Amino acid sequence: MATPSGARGTAHPAPTGPQLVLKGAHVVLPTAVVDDGQVVVEGDRIAAGAHDSARVVDVTGHYLVPGFVDIHNHGGGGASFTSGTVDDVLKGIHTHRLHGTTTVVASTVTGEMDFLAQRAGLLSELAEQGDIAGVHFEGPFISPCRKGAHSEELLRDPDPADVRKLIDAARGHAKMVTLATELPGGLDSVRLLAEHGVIAAIGHTDASYEQTVEAIDAGATVATHLFNAMPALGHRAPGPIAALLEDPRVTVELINDGTHLHPAALELAFHHAGADRVAFITDAMDAAGFGDGRYMLGPLEVEVSEGVARLVEGGSIAGSTLTLDRAFKRAVTVDGLPVADAVRALCANPARLLGMSDTIGSLEPGKYADLVLLDAAFDVQGVMRRGEWVVEPQLP
Repeated sequence: MATPSGARGTAHPAPTGPQLVLKGAHVVLPTAVVDDGQVVVEGDRIAAGAHDSARVVDVTGHYLVPGFVDIHNHGGGGASFTSGTVDDVLKGIHTHRLHGTTTVVASTVTGEMDFLAQRAGLLSELAEQGDIAGVHFEGPFISPCRKGAHSEELLRDPDPADVRKLIDAARGHAKMVTLATELPGGLDSVRLLAEHGVIAAIGHTDASYEQTVEAIDAGATVATHLFNAMPALGHRAPGPIAALLEDPRVTVELINDGTHLHPAALELAFHHAGADRVAFITDAMDAAGFGDGRYMLGPLEVEVSEGVARLVEGGSIAGSTLTLDRAFKRAVTVDGLPVADAVRALCANPARLLGMSDTIGSLEPGKYADLVLLDAAFDVQGVMRRGEWVVEPQLP
């Protein structure tokens, strides 16, 4: 395994079983790209060294990167995480795995409180099985002024009692709650989330700069899809964007699909936040990896045309049809990001936010063998999750 000396791994169970060596690749490590490197897989983990009996596969000319980590995803493959059956959710998860996302947090959209609690129970079972990394509640605690593709009739202020109800329903698997912290109860809810180890994310907000600073001081640490569903950056009223970009405690989500963000906005975010404070997300809905047509996002109807999802009524952008392999390829080929920076935004940074850096997010000994094999054009040729091929590479 091409990794710096002193890489973590001694605290993990020792890998057992036959070894697979993927050799000759550009191996993307947390701080550098190692040319002509190798990754050794043993069981479901990355091993520190290869045995003489290991099976060797030459992947020269390819890139090996960690499995992608998506902390904001509503579905895919025609299936919804918000309203689908267990089989539907598993179908959506598998769709994203085919595109390199080996860890996903299932996101809900605004709904009735009892319905969201019921969904949290269903999704928490999948989290207990290891199919998802947890649950993200996007709404109903958001601003009607910045509701985006959420039903205004179902929105409510972030009463801490209601927030606690959803946390409890997720049985320890609530990972993040997006809320408009300027609403009544917002700051108390942020403090509640922080006390319970749940990420408080500022989003779908009409907050001022000063109100956003106050929310960050209260414990908010993530900006939900920065630039979208919040006031634009102004020179006299900088609003939430400036506060979220300038504070080193905040990680900013970006939807890098070419629709949600102009390349200059992405460059601005990386310039001010730095590569360690950006997390690429999909904000995907059912149509991701599936195709154009009409879909439901919660109670709202969505028309997907040429890969862009918009509400039938009003035309607001309604999530995305993005997969993280496309976000990665766009980052390095269109936006000009260094490969290592793009990998941090797709892997290491979201893994850190989830508190899972000890097992995922980088190609280091002892961590899960979650990896993506990309060709020279940055297209997916293979996907491995926990030592098993999801997409087995067809190599000469």
